[in-house]
Amino acid sequence: MYAILFNAVKQRNIMIEHQMDRKRFVYSKEGQEGILDYKLTGNTVNFTHTFVPDAFRGQGVAKQLVEQGLSWAREQGYEIEADCWYVAKALS
Repeated sequence: MYAILFNAVKQRNIMIEHQMDRKRFVYSKEGQEGILDYKLTGNTVNFTHTFVPDAFRGQGVAKQLVEQGLSWAREQGYEIEADCWYVAKALS
C-alpha cells in the first residue's frame, strides 16, 4: 500500500480526489473509477487522458474531473497543454 497525497473537493455531490503521487484526478464509486491523468514537465501540465466508465456517463463526472484539474493547474500557475481531446474541448 502506498501513501496517497490528495485534496478532496466536493462539487455537485461528486467527490474528486487529486492523487498527486499518481498524477491524476479520480472519482470513485462502487469499485469503479473515472480518471483524468496528467504529466508535469517543468512549469507545464499536460492533461493526457480522461476516462469515465459507462456507469458514470451522462452524470457530469468527466466535466467535473476536467474542471477540477484545470482549476488546480491555474491555481498553481502552470502552463496548460491538453493531449486529451476532451480537455482540449474544455479549453476552447
